[in-house]
Formats: sequence, C-alpha cells, structure tokens
Amino acid sequence: MKKSIILSVFVAAALTANAQTTVQGSKFTDNWSVELKTGIITPVTHSAFFKNARPALGIEFTKQLTPVFGLGVQGMGYINTTNSKTAFDASDLSLLGKVNLMNLFAGYTGTPRIFEVEAVAGAGWLHYYMNGPGDVNSWSSRFGANFNFNLGESKAWTIGVKPALVYDMQGDHNRSRFNANNAAFELTAGVAYHFSGSNGSHHFTLAKLYDPAEISELNGTINNLRQQVNERNNVINDATQTIGGLKQELNECRNEAAKVVVVKKTNLIPESIITFGQGRSTVDASQLPNVERVASYMKKYTNTVVTIKGYASPEGSAEVNARIANARAEAVKSILVKKYKISPDRITAEGQGVGDMFTEPDWNRVSICTIEDTNK
Repeated sequence: MKKSIILSVFVAAALTANAQTTVQGSKFTDNWSVELKTGIITPVTHSAFFKNARPALGIEFTKQLTPVFGLGVQGMGYINTTNSKTAFDASDLSLLGKVNLMNLFAGYTGTPRIFEVEAVAGAGWLHYYMNGPGDVNSWSSRFGANFNFNLGESKAWTIGVKPALVYDMQGDHNRSRFNANNAAFELTAGVAYHFSGSNGSHHFTLAKLYDPAEISELNGTINNLRQQVNERNNVINDATQTIGGLKQELNECRNEAAKVVVVKKTNLIPESIITFGQGRSTVDASQLPNVERVASYMKKYTNTVVTIKGYASPEGSAEVNARIANARAEAVKSILVKKYKISPDRITAEGQGVGDMFTEPDWNRVSICTIEDTNK
C-alpha cells in the first residue's frame, strides 16, 4: 500500500512538471476553488435506502495541480438522527485526490469542457459524536465520481453531482477493511466557484510552444527591424543637422545689413508688342494693357512719337497678309487716338506684310509700337 502511494505521488509530480511546460496558470495561488455541497448518506447494508438516509452538508477546497490531477480537502457533517449530544451524528474530514478522466484520455483543449467526469479517492478522519462519556474516532476511505457541469463563458462556476462510497475502516465488521457492512452510500450535489489565477482566467490556459527554427526566424526579424530603425535614426540625424544649418544661415541673413540697391535712370524708351489671333485685326482685351503702356508713356513725355508696324503670319496670299498687317497697325492707332486721346499727328501706322521677327510663324501676328523722342 505504501509503495503504491509513493508511486502515485511520483507519477503525479512528473505529470505536473510536464503540464507546466504546456499550460499557463500553474502557480501555487492559481486554480483554487471552493465548493458547498449538500445531499444524503445512507448505510449500504441492513437498512432501507431512504428510511435510514440522513442529510449531509459539506464544504471543500480544491487545488488543481494540472488539468488532469487535483487535490482537495473536504469537511462533511451528517445531520443527527440519533440521540447524540450534537446536531450531527458524525463528521468526516478527508484529503481527496481527483483525476479528470476527460482530460486524461481526450487531452486538455485549453478550456474546461461543459461536461466532465472526475474519479475521486481519498482518506480521512471520521468522528462520531456519542451521547455518553466519550466520542469515537476512526479513519475513513472514500471512492466516488464527480459529474461536473461547467457554466458561464469563463467557466468560473461548476455544478456537480457526486456519488461516493464511504468506508469506516475501523468499523464493527473488520474482517475486511473494505467491508460493505462498514460502508455508506453518499449522494451530494454541489456548487463550486473557481478563483481567477495569474493568467487572468479561472482555469489553465494553453501556452504556445515555439520550436528553435521559429524562434531563430523571429530573432532574425527583430534584428532586421532594429537595423531599419537605426537606419531611419541616421536619416533623421542627418535631416536634423541640415535643418540646424539652414536655421543658422537664416539667422545670419536676418542679422545681415540690408543692401542698398541704386537704380540708375536710362534713356531707353519702351517698346510694346500687341498680339492678334489668326486672321483677326481686333485688339483683344488681354492686350489692352500693352496699348495703355504706350499711351501712358506718350502722355508723360509729350515730345515723343510712336511708329506702329503691323505684321501677319505666312498663311494666305500676300495681298491678304498685307491688308491684315495694315489693319492691325491701324487698330492700335485707333485705340490710342479714341480711348487715350493721343494726337494722330504723333502716330504713324504702317503695315509690313508677313513678319519674320520670331521663329514661330504664329508669333508674327503682332503690332509693334516703337516710341521715339523728337528732341534727340
């Protein structure tokens, strides 16, 4: 018996160590639960099942070592139906071992299943409250099953139905330790709450395992990203230095004394060009500023005269081009006389036929105004 217990402890410890490499939430403070239960207990032999049944109440604290194995401490009290000196006939304080059969055979998926079955075995201290000079102590063993229903999205609550056989190992019929005449059938239902653990869940969660190749690839990616960050930092540093240099130049420009620019008057007389559309001799509104430029100068300097020479592009016959060129010169003269009141005696308008002043033929559809000073 002692060898079997020692072997079981070593197996549980090995499986616990293995589980800690694959699941999260294996600290000592993780995966604790408390359960309140109630039900009935009745002798197995020599009595009617319900007639001799008496109520049972209990509380249990459980530490789940792995998704498969758990340890619990349970205290049960059995309501008095005899002339005992307390409200209880007996109490049983047990240490329980639990094996989750679903996780053992089907594997743990990272969250508890809605329905699970546990095998339970334990040993404890059985105390009878006697109506007399002294109580009776014994030790007990327990074998049962837990049919659990895990509720809620986080599986924090469990409702369970828990049948078990409880043996008085020092009972009257001691020819065999596990004598049915010393056994009682216990049927309880309980509600358990599972406390939240270090992994933020109310149960074990699976930890993702990485193989060396995957870790090496991740390290390579991280190093590549670090190199990119360093390169970007170098670019930023260069840009910062450039900005600093520009700021220094700007400050130097601001502090530099303003340069005095001397404008020298010249005797150059402005010349103005008025352009026309193909086949047209009417001055467009966009060209009127060029005509006004000539008129303003002639009004300011009354001793000046202007010669207007009209030109045409090479399209069409020479006769037509000569007529259009003359009409363009006259059109500018008409505006100077009628709008700006320049004396006709100061204006000479001449048609020059096809022009060749510009390399693009279309650009030669112009009237060129040349102002002369008569005092020279």
